[in-house]
Amino acid sequence: MAETSHDPGAAEHAATHLSRRALLGGAVGAVALSALQWTPVGRIPAASAASTIAAPPGFPAGIALYQQTFQNWSEEVTVDGLWTCAPATPDDVVTLANWACAQGWRLRPLGGGYSWSPVVIDPATPPSQVVLVDTGQNLTAVSVNPGSPASVTAQPGITMDNLLAALKSAGYGLTAFPVMGYATLGGVLATGGRGTGVPAEGETPLPGHTYGSVGNLVVSLTAVAWDESAGAYTLQTFQRTDPRIQALITNVGRAFVTEVTLRVGADQRLRCQSWFDVPATEIYAPSATAGSRSLASYVSGSGRVVCIWFPFTTSPWLRVFTPTPSQPWTSRAVDSPYNYPFNDIVPQSVSDLLSEIIAGDAGATPTFTAAQMDAISAGLIATDSWDLWGWSSDMLAYVRPTTLRITSTCWNVVTSRANVQSVVSDFFAAYTAQLDAYQAQGLYPMNGPLEIRVTGLDQVTDCQVPGALGAQLSPLRTRPDHPEWDTAVWFDMTTVPITPGDHAFAAGMEQWIRSNFTGSYGAVHAEWSKEWANTAAGAWTDETVIGTDIPDSYRAGQAAGDTWDTAVATLNALDPARVFSSAFLDNLLR
Repeated sequence: MAETSHDPGAAEHAATHLSRRALLGGAVGAVALSALQWTPVGRIPAASAASTIAAPPGFPAGIALYQQTFQNWSEEVTVDGLWTCAPATPDDVVTLANWACAQGWRLRPLGGGYSWSPVVIDPATPPSQVVLVDTGQNLTAVSVNPGSPASVTAQPGITMDNLLAALKSAGYGLTAFPVMGYATLGGVLATGGRGTGVPAEGETPLPGHTYGSVGNLVVSLTAVAWDESAGAYTLQTFQRTDPRIQALITNVGRAFVTEVTLRVGADQRLRCQSWFDVPATEIYAPSATAGSRSLASYVSGSGRVVCIWFPFTTSPWLRVFTPTPSQPWTSRAVDSPYNYPFNDIVPQSVSDLLSEIIAGDAGATPTFTAAQMDAISAGLIATDSWDLWGWSSDMLAYVRPTTLRITSTCWNVVTSRANVQSVVSDFFAAYTAQLDAYQAQGLYPMNGPLEIRVTGLDQVTDCQVPGALGAQLSPLRTRPDHPEWDTAVWFDMTTVPITPGDHAFAAGMEQWIRSNFTGSYGAVHAEWSKEWANTAAGAWTDETVIGTDIPDSYRAGQAAGDTWDTAVATLNALDPARVFSSAFLDNLLR
């Protein structure tokens, strides 16, 4: 058993984790500072806030406590001066839970903070009654358990980069995972984190892998939960056959997991080919006219496709990942992740255009999006990155914390694989029609790319545990009433957060997607870590979506006693004092 008890990336993780006081030189100007990049300033105690917020009463001795500002990925959720602690062990988390229960305070698990939604903290939760529990400083242990089947046991604060590095060194890997390697395992599990990919035509899936969410690989997990007989919170381990684990795998931040064991399989070599000359009209063509360069065709041939289209441009950035055991002579071998350095650098010309847009010249948006695509195509050539080959973790992690700061609204459509091209074509037609309608009014709410991915669903047999049960709140949960639904198509709409009209635009698209993909065609889920429930007033403000549409989407087609309501009841039973909740989660998980 190979074991480490310290996350080697912890120092870098700590340096970039929270406060993003961003700037790109002087090119963009003060109005755009919060919209661009992180400044790696680390965890800084907030002295001024300390004088206005009283210290937590009777806080457990020996657990590091300090104050800092929390900001999510897009900086749209910012809470100043939060008390934050860094437990050294899982037992410390138990101590914290029992303290919070006695004092009437709340604990919010904090990983990398790489989310857009307020699942960590929301401004409606009084900062005088909550402590962030930072897992990234100490709860980072990982051990690889080789064999057949193999597994990995890890604590929630380990970054995906370091988890994948430990697996890679032992000859194992994951088929699909989020592209932001600085995200922590705990956060990825809590929000149903996923990657991209389905089996290519004729491909035999490898044992120990899944095309669904990372959480679908859970074998067992340990969480801090209420023990009725003890009258206290304790560490409890749940096996994949325990009905209670169904609410804990994807818990949306409503539980505190201290350790998890995941099934893993042999690592794979992948070839990634980038294309930027295939017209969007071909990639997103209606299924009746789709040809060899349609999205469904690329998915059929390779299984793993990422398509990024900038509004008002002709051709997307298409990345096709193909399992390839031997290095093709045209491919450049790589042995580390983040192989698109140009993706982290905003050229002067692009930042100047963004400055113009923020200053009020929305009409510059088409030029801005074209400049972004030009920078990508030029970067692929300049860095010899259009054809790469390497291990899975080196190919599939490519977004750093320094990437251009954008906000993201994302849903998936759970459907059959035969419907993929129709789903993509329908969405793209509706999306461009709404862009055109806004443009006719002189409005340009979307200035970031539309990203489309295709993934598998959470097939419970993938974890190789007989009698395994599925995650009840996973956006990739299967539907017993539609066994033909085996695929999810993800639509990720992005834009600079301060763009006028972005939430109204997202609200219109959300209404359309929920009304279009119904019946036998498909079902819609929001991605927990992104924006959803939009109105013109902002994200997470549509109470009908929050109170009815989302819960109903997790009830439909599921067996009685195995639905959204079951998950909520389980989470409440395991945390009756609502220690691991917030105002946002109280409203969502009613």
